[in-house]
Amino acid sequence: MKRIRTGALLLTAAALTLALAGCVNPNIKTSKDFGGSSPASSGAPAAESAAAPAAGSVENAAESAPASAVSPAEGSASSAAESALSGAASTISGAETASGHVRTEEVTSESVTLDPAWEYAANSKISSGAATLYYAPASIANGHVVCINAGHGTKGGSDVKTLCHPDGSPKVTGGTTGEGATEAIAVSTGIDMKDGTHEAEVTKRLALVVKDKLLAKGYDVLMIRETDDVQLDNVARTVIANNRADCHIALHYDGTDFDKGVFFMSVPSADVYRNMEPVKSHFEEHNRLGRTIVKALENAGFKLFEGGEMEMDLTQTSYSTVPSIDLEVGDSASDYSEATLNQLADGIAAGLDTFFAS
Repeated sequence: MKRIRTGALLLTAAALTLALAGCVNPNIKTSKDFGGSSPASSGAPAAESAAAPAAGSVENAAESAPASAVSPAEGSASSAAESALSGAASTISGAETASGHVRTEEVTSESVTLDPAWEYAANSKISSGAATLYYAPASIANGHVVCINAGHGTKGGSDVKTLCHPDGSPKVTGGTTGEGATEAIAVSTGIDMKDGTHEAEVTKRLALVVKDKLLAKGYDVLMIRETDDVQLDNVARTVIANNRADCHIALHYDGTDFDKGVFFMSVPSADVYRNMEPVKSHFEEHNRLGRTIVKALENAGFKLFEGGEMEMDLTQTSYSTVPSIDLEVGDSASDYSEATLNQLADGIAAGLDTFFAS
């Protein structure tokens, strides 16, 4: 699935020519169609890299066009063309992204905050922070947006609770919050690695490596957390991913201490859970993403724990409307050297290639 890569879909030179002739396609969307904000996950087609020429060059071409090209015989058509040209120039000369970044061959980025109008956003209790969406260079962009969520790292997150499920129903498995609970810790503190380093620090380091690998492959990357603290609870993180990404991978280490291996939290098989929306409509894709990623990690040389999956009722997958997994890349005894983080990132990237190709 391809998504709109920016907050504004720039007109191509071809569309500009049509504008000059007074016959611009009314279905072409600009930043005004999105209210100048982030596009929602409506399934709108992605902007091709060819549709984003440098603003100045297109404006200059329009300015230097011969009079015959901009002067239709009918006065009304002329006015329409001039109006369309004015609108096109406004869009092109403005920012390509909602936050003011013009697409170039260099990676650009924009800040993404939780829109209270998004589905399930009202269930978030910690939402003042912001994620960052990084854009791959236009020449290699593949049209896919991956959300990388470095687990934990929200100060005060353990003091707040959110609904486990959107409909308020109780959990069907244990975990950080026990089976039968209707509210869960907004963001848990995580574990400490055997050497005393906090899990949130290690997941942050891994997330940064994964980001670089994915950008180099042409993926746009939505980074939930790149610092020690982001004020976004698990509901907010998930809802942002739902609306600005094509899939969501949360990175974690398990609390055991024997280097157990890699696995993902699969969707519980309980009928009551799988019949609850949005789980009902998306659980098969959650599990497909998880199985594809852990298989790629196995191919990259990592051992799998119990076949690579464990059923768990999580806030993340309970609210997810895009393929979404909690990926446990080890436990407190696992190695997290630079070499191992790079190996993990390579495996994750390879798994995403396979997932989107199938």
